[in-house]
Amino acid sequence: MRFYTKPHQFYGGIDLHARSMYLCILNQGGEILLHRNMPAGPEPFLKAIAPYREDLVVCVECIFTWYWLADLCAREGLPFVLGHALYMKAIHGGKAKHDTIDAQKIAVLLRGGMLPQAYVYPADMRATRDLLRRRIHLMRKRAELLGHIQQTNSQYTLPDIGKKLAYKANRNGVAERFADPAVQKSIEVDLALIGHDDELLRDIELSILKAAKQHDANTLYLLRTVPGIGEILSLVLLDEIHDIQRFPRVQDFVSYCRLVKCAKESAGKRYGTAGTKIGHAYLTWAFSEAAVLFLRNNPPGQKLLVRLEKKHGKGKALTVLAHKLARAVYHMLTRERAFNMQHFLQSA
Repeated sequence: MRFYTKPHQFYGGIDLHARSMYLCILNQGGEILLHRNMPAGPEPFLKAIAPYREDLVVCVECIFTWYWLADLCAREGLPFVLGHALYMKAIHGGKAKHDTIDAQKIAVLLRGGMLPQAYVYPADMRATRDLLRRRIHLMRKRAELLGHIQQTNSQYTLPDIGKKLAYKANRNGVAERFADPAVQKSIEVDLALIGHDDELLRDIELSILKAAKQHDANTLYLLRTVPGIGEILSLVLLDEIHDIQRFPRVQDFVSYCRLVKCAKESAGKRYGTAGTKIGHAYLTWAFSEAAVLFLRNNPPGQKLLVRLEKKHGKGKALTVLAHKLARAVYHMLTRERAFNMQHFLQSA
């Protein structure tokens, strides 16, 4: 957890919404100088902070509307802090909650050096990252359609289709397997949507790949040296990690990826684990996928999995492998070296 501790003359906390924002400004003594509800936009914001902007730091909670405010502060030369929403709630919970209280809480945490920071992702890469996340959403919808076809086939107790419907050439005649015209129509709709998704996904992937090569072609190359990390996973890792140097230690990185369990202890007693949902969901998914793909056509990797299963059990072995791949990626990117299978197996 990183806290913002730099001293300023004025501290601004903003409870931000899509159409409105509540602004609270404190001085160094904690006195409230401004407490106002206003429309969410550059002009009202700049007008309100004009008397205090000489040494003002602005903070907002990490929700989906923060992009424009971060970009505005960067253009105007104002220090901007993005607050980690979950940590902020844990540190400064309260009995009552509304915009007035929330804005003041943010300002108070900022003034006291107790504001947990989230990462302010660079403006020039945000759109590409969001497009890649949209691609993942479409892929999951496509997978649901494929699953529905298989489920319908099982529902009518028909023989297995025997082909991977993910490939276009294997979809011919699938709807005709069903005798009922209504069922045929349902499957035809699924197949039509899958075909349309395929075209959209190809177009999206081409756009993302062009942008990623412009951002950091060397990191993209290093990531693809890991067995199992192909074109899409390398793009996900590149855009979600962005700068590996923002993680001082490998432990910080794997924790950020949700690949560790945090102990919950008090007075020498262990009460289990906590914080399993704190971290980056997209990186968790990426390394989990990489662990499965790492094993394909990879005999040394499969032997490693057998060893991990004997030590940790089948349920945990893949998670441990994902954890080890994340550590390997961290060291690769910090040292700017390609993946070395022999070194990976020895360290595992």
